[in-house]
Amino acid sequence: MDINQRIAEITGRIKQAAQASQRPNDSVTLVAVSKVQPEDRIEAALAAGLRVFGENRVQEAQGRWADRRKAHPDLTLHLIGPLQSNKAEDAIALFDVIETVDRPKLVQTLAKLAQTGHKLPRLLVQVNTGEEEQKAGVAPRDLPALLALCAEHNLSIEGLMCIPPEDEEPAMHFALLAKLAQRHGLSVLSMGMSGDFETAIRLGATHVRVGSALFGERVRPA
Repeated sequence: MDINQRIAEITGRIKQAAQASQRPNDSVTLVAVSKVQPEDRIEAALAAGLRVFGENRVQEAQGRWADRRKAHPDLTLHLIGPLQSNKAEDAIALFDVIETVDRPKLVQTLAKLAQTGHKLPRLLVQVNTGEEEQKAGVAPRDLPALLALCAEHNLSIEGLMCIPPEDEEPAMHFALLAKLAQRHGLSVLSMGMSGDFETAIRLGATHVRVGSALFGERVRPA
Protein backbone atom coordinates (compact mmCIF):
# COMPACT_ATOMS: atom_id res chain seq x y z
CA MET A 1 0.00 0.00 0.00
CA ASP A 2 1.10 3.57 -0.56
CA ILE A 3 1.03 6.18 2.18
CA ASN A 4 -2.47 7.40 1.26
CA GLN A 5 -3.89 3.92 1.59
CA ARG A 6 -2.10 3.38 4.88
CA ILE A 7 -3.39 6.67 6.27
CA ALA A 8 -6.93 5.82 5.21
CA GLU A 9 -6.70 2.39 6.84
CA ILE A 10 -5.22 3.65 10.12
CA THR A 11 -7.58 6.61 10.46
CA GLY A 12 -10.50 4.34 9.69
CA ARG A 13 -9.45 1.92 12.42
CA ILE A 14 -9.01 4.81 14.86
CA LYS A 15 -12.54 6.05 14.15
CA GLN A 16 -13.98 2.56 14.52
CA ALA A 17 -12.19 2.06 17.84
CA ALA A 18 -13.43 5.44 19.09
CA GLN A 19 -17.01 4.67 18.03
CA ALA A 20 -16.84 1.26 19.69
CA SER A 21 -15.88 3.04 22.91
CA GLN A 22 -18.74 5.51 22.43
CA ARG A 23 -16.35 8.37 21.91
CA PRO A 24 -16.43 11.08 19.22
CA ASN A 25 -14.50 10.33 16.03
CA ASP A 26 -12.25 13.32 16.63
CA SER A 27 -11.38 12.41 20.22
CA VAL A 28 -8.17 10.61 19.21
CA THR A 29 -5.20 12.33 17.57
CA LEU A 30 -2.93 10.33 15.27
CA VAL A 31 0.73 11.14 15.89
CA ALA A 32 2.74 9.92 12.89
CA VAL A 33 6.07 8.64 14.22
CA SER A 34 8.54 9.86 11.63
CA LYS A 35 11.80 9.01 13.40
CA VAL A 36 14.40 7.29 11.20
CA GLN A 37 12.11 7.51 8.18
CA PRO A 38 13.53 8.55 4.78
CA GLU A 39 12.74 11.96 3.38
CA ASP A 40 10.52 10.73 0.57
CA ARG A 41 8.16 9.07 3.04
CA ILE A 42 7.93 12.25 5.11
CA GLU A 43 7.15 14.30 2.01
CA ALA A 44 4.50 11.78 0.96
CA ALA A 45 2.90 11.96 4.41
CA LEU A 46 2.81 15.76 4.25
CA ALA A 47 1.34 15.66 0.75
CA ALA A 48 -1.31 13.26 2.04
CA GLY A 49 -2.34 15.78 4.68
CA LEU A 50 -0.69 14.51 7.87
CA ARG A 51 0.33 17.38 10.15
CA VAL A 52 1.04 15.80 13.56
CA PHE A 53 4.40 14.04 13.83
CA GLY A 54 6.46 12.44 16.58
CA GLU A 55 10.24 12.41 16.83
CA ASN A 56 12.64 10.71 19.24
CA ARG A 57 15.74 12.88 19.02
CA VAL A 58 16.03 16.64 19.14
CA GLN A 59 18.97 16.92 16.74
CA GLU A 60 17.43 14.63 14.13
CA ALA A 61 14.16 16.52 14.36
CA GLN A 62 15.89 19.87 13.91
CA GLY A 63 17.40 18.71 10.64
CA ARG A 64 14.11 17.30 9.42
CA TRP A 65 11.58 19.91 10.49
CA ALA A 66 13.21 23.33 10.97
CA ASP A 67 12.78 24.31 7.31
CA ARG A 68 9.55 22.37 6.80
CA ARG A 69 7.87 24.38 9.54
CA LYS A 70 8.15 27.45 7.33
CA ALA A 71 6.33 25.69 4.50
CA HIS A 72 3.80 24.05 6.82
CA PRO A 73 2.93 26.43 9.67
CA ASP A 74 0.12 24.10 10.77
CA LEU A 75 2.53 21.36 11.81
CA THR A 76 2.38 19.98 15.34
CA LEU A 77 5.57 18.26 16.50
CA HIS A 78 5.72 15.92 19.49
CA LEU A 79 8.94 14.88 21.21
CA ILE A 80 8.33 11.27 22.19
CA GLY A 81 11.90 10.25 23.05
CA PRO A 82 13.91 10.92 26.21
CA LEU A 83 15.00 14.53 26.64
CA GLN A 84 18.44 15.35 27.99
CA SER A 85 18.46 18.48 30.11
CA ASN A 86 21.18 20.06 27.97
CA LYS A 87 18.91 19.72 24.91
CA ALA A 88 15.88 21.25 26.60
CA GLU A 89 16.30 24.74 25.15
CA ASP A 90 16.57 23.37 21.61
CA ALA A 91 13.58 21.12 22.25
CA ILE A 92 11.24 23.87 23.42
CA ALA A 93 12.19 25.98 20.41
CA LEU A 94 11.14 23.24 17.98
CA PHE A 95 8.45 21.08 19.54
CA ASP A 96 4.82 21.89 20.27
CA VAL A 97 4.48 19.02 22.75
CA ILE A 98 7.08 17.33 24.95
CA GLU A 99 5.69 13.97 26.07
CA THR A 100 8.70 12.82 28.10
CA VAL A 101 9.04 14.93 31.24
CA ASP A 102 10.21 12.28 33.68
CA ARG A 103 12.59 13.52 36.40
CA PRO A 104 13.20 16.43 38.78
CA LYS A 105 16.29 17.75 36.97
CA LEU A 106 14.34 18.15 33.72
CA VAL A 107 11.47 19.85 35.55
CA GLN A 108 13.92 22.32 37.08
CA THR A 109 15.59 22.97 33.72
CA LEU A 110 12.26 23.66 32.02
CA ALA A 111 11.20 25.92 34.88
CA LYS A 112 14.40 27.97 34.58
CA LEU A 113 13.83 28.36 30.84
CA ALA A 114 10.30 29.56 31.49
CA GLN A 115 11.54 32.03 34.10
CA THR A 116 13.97 33.52 31.59
CA GLY A 117 11.23 34.26 29.09
CA HIS A 118 11.09 31.09 27.00
CA LYS A 119 7.65 29.87 26.00
CA LEU A 120 7.20 26.24 26.95
CA PRO A 121 5.34 23.73 24.78
CA ARG A 122 2.55 21.53 26.08
CA LEU A 123 3.95 19.02 28.56
CA LEU A 124 3.19 15.38 29.38
CA VAL A 125 4.86 13.19 31.98
CA GLN A 126 6.21 9.84 30.82
CA VAL A 127 5.36 7.04 33.23
CA ASN A 128 7.45 3.86 33.25
CA THR A 129 4.47 1.61 33.90
CA GLY A 130 6.58 -1.54 33.68
CA GLU A 131 9.32 -0.08 35.91
CA GLU A 132 11.94 -1.23 33.41
CA GLU A 133 15.46 -0.16 34.39
CA GLN A 134 16.52 0.50 30.80
CA LYS A 135 13.51 2.66 29.97
CA ALA A 136 12.88 6.34 30.67
CA GLY A 137 9.89 7.50 32.68
CA VAL A 138 8.92 8.06 36.28
CA ALA A 139 7.82 5.03 38.30
CA PRO A 140 4.10 5.08 39.11
CA ARG A 141 4.80 5.38 42.83
CA ASP A 142 6.94 8.49 42.21
CA LEU A 143 4.43 10.23 39.94
CA PRO A 144 2.67 12.23 42.69
CA ALA A 145 5.94 13.75 43.86
CA LEU A 146 6.98 14.68 40.31
CA LEU A 147 3.61 16.27 39.58
CA ALA A 148 3.85 18.20 42.84
CA LEU A 149 7.29 19.47 41.81
CA CYS A 150 5.88 20.55 38.45
CA ALA A 151 3.12 22.46 40.21
CA GLU A 152 5.65 24.05 42.57
CA HIS A 153 7.56 25.33 39.53
CA ASN A 154 4.39 26.45 37.74
CA LEU A 155 4.74 23.87 34.97
CA SER A 156 1.36 22.92 33.52
CA ILE A 157 1.14 19.18 32.87
CA GLU A 158 -1.65 18.14 30.50
CA GLY A 159 -1.38 14.38 30.69
CA LEU A 160 0.64 11.18 30.74
CA MET A 161 2.48 8.98 28.27
CA CYS A 162 3.71 5.40 28.47
CA ILE A 163 5.50 2.72 26.46
CA PRO A 164 4.53 -0.73 27.81
CA PRO A 165 7.09 -3.54 28.05
CA GLU A 166 7.34 -5.45 24.78
CA ASP A 167 6.77 -8.83 26.44
CA GLU A 168 3.69 -7.93 28.48
CA GLU A 169 0.03 -7.43 27.66
CA PRO A 170 -0.26 -3.70 26.90
CA ALA A 171 -3.85 -3.39 28.14
CA MET A 172 -2.82 -3.63 31.79
CA HIS A 173 -0.35 -0.77 31.29
CA PHE A 174 -2.86 1.38 29.42
CA ALA A 175 -5.40 0.80 32.17
CA LEU A 176 -2.84 1.79 34.80
CA LEU A 177 -1.96 4.98 32.93
CA ALA A 178 -5.63 5.90 32.56
CA LYS A 179 -6.18 5.32 36.27
CA LEU A 180 -3.21 7.52 37.17
CA ALA A 181 -4.42 10.27 34.85
CA GLN A 182 -7.89 10.20 36.34
CA ARG A 183 -6.49 10.26 39.86
CA HIS A 184 -4.50 13.41 39.11
CA GLY A 185 -7.10 15.16 36.97
CA LEU A 186 -5.15 14.92 33.72
CA SER A 187 -7.02 14.77 30.41
CA VAL A 188 -4.39 13.71 27.86
CA LEU A 189 -3.29 10.09 27.46
CA SER A 190 -0.59 9.30 24.89
CA MET A 191 -0.50 5.53 24.62
CA GLY A 192 -0.73 2.90 21.93
CA MET A 193 1.48 2.24 18.92
CA SER A 194 1.19 0.38 15.61
CA GLY A 195 0.38 -3.00 17.13
CA ASP A 196 -1.94 -2.00 19.95
CA PHE A 197 -3.46 1.43 19.34
CA GLU A 198 -7.02 0.11 19.17
CA THR A 199 -6.64 -1.39 22.64
CA ALA A 200 -5.24 1.91 23.85
CA ILE A 201 -8.23 3.81 22.43
CA ARG A 202 -10.62 1.42 24.16
CA LEU A 203 -8.87 2.26 27.44
CA GLY A 204 -8.94 6.02 26.95
CA ALA A 205 -6.06 7.10 24.70
CA THR A 206 -6.37 10.63 23.34
CA HIS A 207 -3.18 10.33 21.26
CA VAL A 208 -1.79 7.23 19.52
CA ARG A 209 1.75 7.09 18.17
CA VAL A 210 1.86 5.11 14.93
CA GLY A 211 5.02 4.61 12.88
CA SER A 212 5.59 1.39 10.98
CA ALA A 213 1.90 0.82 10.24
CA LEU A 214 1.88 4.19 8.45
CA PHE A 215 5.32 4.40 6.89
CA GLY A 216 6.45 0.80 6.67
CA GLU A 217 9.49 -0.49 8.49
CA ARG A 218 12.11 2.07 9.41
CA VAL A 219 15.13 2.43 7.18
CA ARG A 220 18.07 2.69 9.52
CA PRO A 221 21.36 4.17 8.35
CA ALA A 222 24.05 1.66 7.43
